[in-house]
Amino acid sequence: MPTMADVARSAGVSVATVSHVLNGTRPVLPHTRQAVLDAVDALGYTPNTLARSLVTSRTRSIGLAVSAISNPYFTEILQGVEPAALEAGYSLLIADPHDDPVHERKVVQLLHERRVDGMIVAPSADPHALVDYLARHAVPTIFLDRVLKADEGAAGGPDQVCAENVEPMARLVGHLTALGHRRIGLVAGLPGLSTTTERITGYRQALASAGLPHDEDLVVSGNSESSGAERATAALLARPEPPTALVTANNAMTIGALRALRRQGLAVPDDIALCCFDDFAWADLFSPRLTAVAQPSRDIGAQAVQVLLDRLATPGRPARTVRLPCGFVHRTSCGCPEEPVRDLGGERGRDRDGNGGGPGVGDSHSPRDEGAGSGDSPEDKNGPGDEGTGPVPDGPGGKAAASARSTLSEKGTTS
Repeated sequence: MPTMADVARSAGVSVATVSHVLNGTRPVLPHTRQAVLDAVDALGYTPNTLARSLVTSRTRSIGLAVSAISNPYFTEILQGVEPAALEAGYSLLIADPHDDPVHERKVVQLLHERRVDGMIVAPSADPHALVDYLARHAVPTIFLDRVLKADEGAAGGPDQVCAENVEPMARLVGHLTALGHRRIGLVAGLPGLSTTTERITGYRQALASAGLPHDEDLVVSGNSESSGAERATAALLARPEPPTALVTANNAMTIGALRALRRQGLAVPDDIALCCFDDFAWADLFSPRLTAVAQPSRDIGAQAVQVLLDRLATPGRPARTVRLPCGFVHRTSCGCPEEPVRDLGGERGRDRDGNGGGPGVGDSHSPRDEGAGSGDSPEDKNGPGDEGTGPVPDGPGGKAAASARSTLSEKGTTS
């Protein structure tokens, strides 16, 4: 196997120059750099990363701890993390914490023992042991998707990258209130996760903006998974006054909710409208097609890598939280009529005008950085938009919304 000395002899340079070219540690004249690269190619030289890590105390590797096996959303995030890390010259070590605090702490320690340069972690609902370990060992870490409150150790702690949650959920629920729905059920995620708390906040904001009371009986926990959502949806449908519209707070729970509706023999949107937070690849293939909030999952993954690289380059910089805007994907499960679909030439998550954030989803399509001193919080600038109540649309959703209004009119009240 050729060595660095062999490359140096072939290129007519010193071993130190070869090292500088391969590691990017010092500028080298272009013709000298090319001579080294040509020698590397001709000899088939492969750098010994283990030996290099002993000298530099860097392994050029990133640990990724997310539930990518059990949650398709994190699989899409991985598709953003991997190319961004590879482009920067880093390899990935991946572990699945299964959203379990004990297992989470264990896999993070194993990644740390592999001497990764930094970590990207989607924390569980009880991350205290994780936060303590990372702080004690001063591991450069990015928290992904789920963010921590100051009292959980976020102040001065890890950087965080996630999607906006409050405003997009308010927009989704506001769309349903504009169609005339007054009893809107929410299948929320796992208690303790920031995504769950923030999406419930958005739901409540939309009801308040529409002048509707918040009914605790219409909010149930699906524990962020399909079977839990199926049970939760069945419980909502068994209420004396069941909802006329349903919102699910992630993609797995959407599947569970659809199963429950099918068991009850209910048609979407004729019998009940359905919207979901978190678009997914096959949402456009359902009949009716699912109206959804689309998270920029790949962008979240790529942004997490960039923030980690910034942290490794400047360890003393203040911690920051970066939030990316979501898209509003308007389809037909909400009860609106089918519209002609134009080829936008883009990816999922774009609205019908080709914008990444959808109408009214955010003030900007750029990430929002809650760095030190910004003072922003998820509640500072959120609202469901100003769609108004408007007429009930014709088409497959008109029946459900019209029925909801008729029922409310007969009862002479809202609930």
